[in-house]
Amino acid sequence: MLSKSLRGWFVSGRYFAGMSGHGHGHGHGCGCAAEHEPAERGVEFSLYQRIDLDQMQCLNESRDGHGRLVFKPYDQRKDREKFVESDADEELLFNIPFTGSVKLKGLIISGEDDESHPAEIRLYKNIPQMSFDDVGREPEQAFRLNRDPLAELEYPTKIARFTNVNHLSIHISKNFGAENTRVYYIGLRGEFSEAHRHEVTICNYEAAANPADHKVESIIPQTNFIS
Repeated sequence: MLSKSLRGWFVSGRYFAGMSGHGHGHGHGCGCAAEHEPAERGVEFSLYQRIDLDQMQCLNESRDGHGRLVFKPYDQRKDREKFVESDADEELLFNIPFTGSVKLKGLIISGEDDESHPAEIRLYKNIPQMSFDDVGREPEQAFRLNRDPLAELEYPTKIARFTNVNHLSIHISKNFGAENTRVYYIGLRGEFSEAHRHEVTICNYEAAANPADHKVESIIPQTNFIS
């Protein structure tokens, strides 16, 4: 059961949603970010540039391809023209492949200021082609969200669990009571490392003979008895 304790703190001019003892992140109240944010803030949230959009999937989106629209530059996080909305029910599942290795440090998720805003998310690491049949497994981390139409609340991850991330799945399991969920922005903060390609060298060599590869005839020594 998700803890309902709410905590938060300001670090370097930005608001962080607190973490409960069960590993669920919370932010409470309006928790406004600083009016003037440092320039590197946008750089920290630039992991959207490292997503392989051609391979990205959003399951249960009402319009094909709209899931990728919510990953955009940090300075466009308040844009209300691009969004994704769920179809059959309130759930959405984002399968996000990266073009290299990511250390995920935090995320922001913003929706409408009503019941359609996501209320809970679950994060999974390195499970390509994840489907709704897989969401019953234990996530790397789960968060209970507050409504955040202005994209001000950041949910910090347990970084030790989110190193060497090649694929991230975000499951929005419920909203605040609407039939469908709407998301305007998902921001991912962290570090990126290029994928390294290793050349494969094929060497021909003479291996020592393996007796198991050869038929070995049994040799029975003859013993001469002297009468």
